[in-house]
Amino acid sequence: MPIINRFAEFQDEIAGWRRDLHRNPELLYDTHRTAGFVAQKLEEFGLDDIATGIGRTGVVGVIKGRNSASGRVLGLRADMDALPITEETGAEHASQTPGKMHACGHDGHTAMLLGAAKYLSEARNFDGTVVVIFQPAEEGGAGAKAMIEDGLITRWGIDEIYGMHNLPGLPVGAFSMCKGAIMAATDSFEITIEGRGGHAAKPNETIDPIVAGSHVVAALQSIASRNTDPLESAVVSVTQFHAGSAFNVIPQSAVLRGTIRTLKETVRDMTETRLKAVAGSVAEAFGATARISFSRGYPVTVNHDAQTEFAASVASLVAGEERVDTATAPMMGGEDFSYMLLERPGAFIFAGNGDSAGLHHPKYDFNDDLIPVGCSYWVKLVETALPAAA
Repeated sequence: MPIINRFAEFQDEIAGWRRDLHRNPELLYDTHRTAGFVAQKLEEFGLDDIATGIGRTGVVGVIKGRNSASGRVLGLRADMDALPITEETGAEHASQTPGKMHACGHDGHTAMLLGAAKYLSEARNFDGTVVVIFQPAEEGGAGAKAMIEDGLITRWGIDEIYGMHNLPGLPVGAFSMCKGAIMAATDSFEITIEGRGGHAAKPNETIDPIVAGSHVVAALQSIASRNTDPLESAVVSVTQFHAGSAFNVIPQSAVLRGTIRTLKETVRDMTETRLKAVAGSVAEAFGATARISFSRGYPVTVNHDAQTEFAASVASLVAGEERVDTATAPMMGGEDFSYMLLERPGAFIFAGNGDSAGLHHPKYDFNDDLIPVGCSYWVKLVETALPAAA
């Protein structure tokens, strides 16, 4: 595997940064220590410009190539935030903050982009400008959107943008991606069923919201099975059902919450419409009423065709063509890099994390063997897209 030798030499240093970040996880926009760590490293690397506080706690660094005739600007993005999970890895570098851990590998993403920034700042073997983006609040806070609203794309004139995420189960040194939708839109809903409470021994005098709500749960499954084209994808999951507080009382109301995942805007629109219709009509059939709140979250993450082909070709330079899957099935998880791909052409790629616990699992840990692979991908992406003048 043609890993850039420089990364093999300072892999341990980058792993040290990663483990420091892992010990000190921070959630959402509260990434002050992490952002400070990143900004300090970029300062040490001698970047041309460093901006903090972009999208509240995001950090942006600018590296100019030895030539600037192309005028092109590439954006490379890593996420920085952790998750509200209690770590169970038992690792020496385990989280020192109870209830918080890097269970998705954002510590590794940040460290790899820092390693690439160090190399690119030293070598500057490209023609144009690279913008390294360290983003907070990917895990549900839409940090990408906040950075864009703070001028990320326009202030630095980014032409194309690229993202990378580790993937457990995919061997280290392998990559996977696809054109078009690669990750799902993430929407949520809350349904409040209002009935009429009363004594559990006299159900005939009540309108039982638990019975009505149970039928709503079952009926909502028809959206995916009967309203969605079998060749399309939709997930409708009720993940919470709250009602009652005593064994002998039929409650006045019940609250259902859940998530919807889709890969097309047309399917997304349909699921929202059907959810409201199904929940409302089923509740009415039981004499109850339904108040329905539908919240749109991250959009579908859609890779652009030309940039996907280019990113795959770069990954092949690092891993070999046989270790790059360009037709991976889309995932129904969400990713707020989707907002960046709505603004500029680009591509999102998965890099193998090996045989590790799954993402968002308390025993997950980023595989440090991925570091030279990921760093090499970033550098070859830049040097291939922005070749230095002879």
